[in-house]
Amino acid sequence: MKRLFFLILLFPLTLLAQHSIKGTFAPAGEFEIALLYKVEPTHSNYITNTPIAEDGSFEIKLDSTVSKGMYRITYAVPQEEYNFDVIYNGEEDIELTFNPETGVKFLASRENKLLESYTNSMLMITNSIGNYYRDGNETKDTLALASIFKTQSNTQKGFEAASKGTIAYHFIKANTPYIPNKVVDVETYITHLEKHYFDHVDFNNKTLQHSKFLTERMLNYVFGMSSQNGDEDDDYKKNIKVFCKAMKNAPVEVKKSLLTDLWEQMVDLKLESVANFIAEDYLMDLSVKLNDQQLLQALILYQNTSLGSLAPDFSFEITEKEKTTPKTLHELDIAETYILAFWSSTCSHCLQEIPQLHKFVSTFKAGTIKVVAIGLEDEPYAWKNLTFDFSKFLHVYGEGKWDNEIGNNYGVTATPTYFILNKNKEIVAKPEDFEELKSFFEATEPSIEEEKE
Repeated sequence: MKRLFFLILLFPLTLLAQHSIKGTFAPAGEFEIALLYKVEPTHSNYITNTPIAEDGSFEIKLDSTVSKGMYRITYAVPQEEYNFDVIYNGEEDIELTFNPETGVKFLASRENKLLESYTNSMLMITNSIGNYYRDGNETKDTLALASIFKTQSNTQKGFEAASKGTIAYHFIKANTPYIPNKVVDVETYITHLEKHYFDHVDFNNKTLQHSKFLTERMLNYVFGMSSQNGDEDDDYKKNIKVFCKAMKNAPVEVKKSLLTDLWEQMVDLKLESVANFIAEDYLMDLSVKLNDQQLLQALILYQNTSLGSLAPDFSFEITEKEKTTPKTLHELDIAETYILAFWSSTCSHCLQEIPQLHKFVSTFKAGTIKVVAIGLEDEPYAWKNLTFDFSKFLHVYGEGKWDNEIGNNYGVTATPTYFILNKNKEIVAKPEDFEELKSFFEATEPSIEEEKE
């Protein structure tokens, strides 16, 4: 009975028992809040947050409801860029320091320190291999290279043995590099390094799925493996094919998540042909299989507004000789080049750039450039008054502002936004601002003043 009574007393304490993640952000004073998420295969679940003190210190309490797994700490926005992952095994506290320049360093937590030590050790060995080949030593001191490869093999085996039964083991095993069993020349080494890159990566491994490992592995391969043909886009496409073949047996949800990340990377880098290759060859089919209509529409929208695509058509009214007639963009035949300018009467940047645009196009002879200005507005009154100041534009009223069909068909999320079309209404440029737009025409079209000279 005494033992039972003791267990009854102990039980609530067990539920309340907790560990913590604590540490210091540096430089002190530059960070305000740390948010904790649990990483899932296709998303992250918010757990809690804590303020970061002026001296950079923070502490996140973990109660017994927080299960073991991979967690992500974000410290700034956008969150997908400013974060780092930690292993929580449910058995120990975690203590760390973090600096954006040098990354995270673990002071307490056997698993995190073990993985950190492995990563640093293998990086040092990889640097030694790189230095050896870079110095052209493969014909001079083969014993030294053989020794490096042996050290690499022993290090891999040692860390695998030390991490058996831990979460860290999954990452150490999956990261196993190609290690030659004899001395090879640099071309052979690189060829086999690329060929065996995914040999130990199990895309069905739940631990790997609940982390950024697979994403990082994908990005490192796609952007890190290059050929000598000089065509960057072709290299990326070739690497993407290899990656997709390696993960052919992965769950559909995981494939979609990884390729969506890769597609977004290519979009951010403005590599349109690669982004559309990912969409057409892989991601659209995955979107259909998973009935992800939102992603499918985003892929189609991006494709429709890529360079070389026929600009989405829309209708408006045009006034000629006091007569108003309906027209569509594709029906226009009044210029060699067209500028679609999405703007708003309530946008301060627009009120600076649109007058400059009006003045600039006036320097070109008639029939060279025509601006179709789409005013994204909540109400027409201020917009209508401003249109009289820009008489050389064709004006289109975009009712509903951010819920306007024309703006939505062009993926407009900010004003001003510009598209440059050729005579056939194909998109030839998407300048970020007026200065970039101006540079485009200064490089391709002579102004009236230039012709006079």
